Amino acid sequence: MNSPIVECIPNYSEARRPEVVEAIAQAVCSVAGVCLLDRHSDLDHNRTVLTFAGPPQAVEEAAFRSIARAAELINLDEHRGAHPRIGATDVVPFVPISDVGMQDCIEIARRLGRRVGEELGIPVYLYEQAATRPERQNLEDIRHGQYEGLKDAILTTPERQPDFGPARLGTAGATVIGARYPLIAYNVYLTSSEVDIAKKIARVVRHSTGGLRYVKALGLLVDGRAQVSMNLTNYKSTTIERVVEFIRREDVRYGVGIHHTELVGLIPEDALVGAAVWHLQLDQFDPEQILERRVRLAMGGPGPGEGSADFLEALASESPAPGGGSAAAYTGAEAAALVAMVARLTAGRKKYAAVEPQMRAVLQRAETLRQGLAAAVEEDAAAFQAVMAAFKLPKETPQQQDARRQAIQTATLEAAYVPLQVGRDLVEVLELAVPVIEQGNLNAITDGGTGAELALAALHGASMNIRINLSGYQDLPAAVEMLDDLRQLHAKADALIQRIRAIVAERGGLALL
Repeated sequence: MNSPIVECIPNYSEARRPEVVEAIAQAVCSVAGVCLLDRHSDLDHNRTVLTFAGPPQAVEEAAFRSIARAAELINLDEHRGAHPRIGATDVVPFVPISDVGMQDCIEIARRLGRRVGEELGIPVYLYEQAATRPERQNLEDIRHGQYEGLKDAILTTPERQPDFGPARLGTAGATVIGARYPLIAYNVYLTSSEVDIAKKIARVVRHSTGGLRYVKALGLLVDGRAQVSMNLTNYKSTTIERVVEFIRREDVRYGVGIHHTELVGLIPEDALVGAAVWHLQLDQFDPEQILERRVRLAMGGPGPGEGSADFLEALASESPAPGGGSAAAYTGAEAAALVAMVARLTAGRKKYAAVEPQMRAVLQRAETLRQGLAAAVEEDAAAFQAVMAAFKLPKETPQQQDARRQAIQTATLEAAYVPLQVGRDLVEVLELAVPVIEQGNLNAITDGGTGAELALAALHGASMNIRINLSGYQDLPAAVEMLDDLRQLHAKADALIQRIRAIVAERGGLALL
């Protein structure tokens, strides 16, 4: 069994005084068992990001020591920088890495938040998965008005009261602590100094203003260049290459281009591999072709199917998560994989040269869907855990009861949204199955048919999870819209599966019952 590992990626409001950054880093390294993986300082932002990992208790202690050190050395009244901030230690996210669940990270965040509030006298707000109020899940909402605006608001506005610590700001400001899944902090620099262009592009790319899901973005001026500063919160569902191409197309509108891009902190290996595969058009690529992965596998890494076995063990355990929603997403990923397989077995074959462009397009989209559905396995489990966490919120006072009721409603709607997105992806898998079954490699026609049937079964499983989550909220506009979407998905899926079965029967010479 692996040792439990948690990652922590705090952001500190200092970059222009190296001695201060070094003192904070030393506070992290003073805890045995903690490994400092990366440090990134941006002078224009006047902000440093440290990335460290280790056993949960050690990482929690290292985070506390760094917050205490930053509070001693950073005065927010004197701080100036391009990046929004409310504290000397501005934000402290915990990320599960190995043998640690999201609930564990939520408990770490809340325990640390209480300690920082009580021992250091710093106001603490909980965010993302650790949030106790739905309006505090998004970091940008908590940071509204920044340090200067929060100074007055925390004294006069009940909605700005912290989760822990005093309702007043000292020179260390406030700290936001939470738990989340891995994200990519990614900046795109433009061939222009006009910050308004970066702001316009940020507006159309970020999800909150109608852009790409799982993308947060700001337009800034950094080093004399316009910068689109982004956090990609689910790189499997919205890939980094898709974001770059989206920005590249927007650049054309304003007569600018991409000068260079920048990572802040670390990036998951899969994200870079996915970008390389997409840009190099490696349609026949197998991840085991990566030398280092093959070496790790040969030297004692997990064997074939062990990841699947781990998921099945978790599914069969007494834990309610992962459950049916995760299983539906997992089955959907299998369906997309089969569609991709048939497209691969068709593209590059002389006999099917006429449909090669279509097969390559199907392959690219099927792989994207497979990654998104695989990511939804954990998303669904996390959504369920968020519902359970909301039910555990205090309810002693009327205010707490209202906050708890709202948190339960918000978490439950999100728990319905995850399988709804899975359902949308599954219908798209069915749409992709039609051309591979109709025009693809005849020897693999039943593989495509199996993928289609798995997608249909997964849709029915996802549908049950959507309906059970919305059972108490049918009158809410959001629930009405989701149920209407679900009905349309089923109607489309029914038509597609009938067509697919007919093609398999005719082209494959099979008499299907």
